[in-house]
Amino acid sequence: MATNNGSTPKNITASDATLAITQIRSTVGRKPKHRETVRSLGLKRIGHTVTRTADESTVGMINTVRHLVTVEEVNNG
Repeated sequence: MATNNGSTPKNITASDATLAITQIRSTVGRKPKHRETVRSLGLKRIGHTVTRTADESTVGMINTVRHLVTVEEVNNG
């Protein structure tokens, strides 16, 4: 799902996939809603990666803070 330049695609859709979400930018100086969303995803610092399923709530959070994170699809095979 990640593009060549390291940014997150414009809109990620819900599916059965597993996503690796990595924080790449700081939340300092961001809107409180964005800081809370990054924390709700389980991210604690720049470079921290979490694995989540691509359900509707997770996808919505990712689309809200896509400028602060990168997303890659994890191969479970």
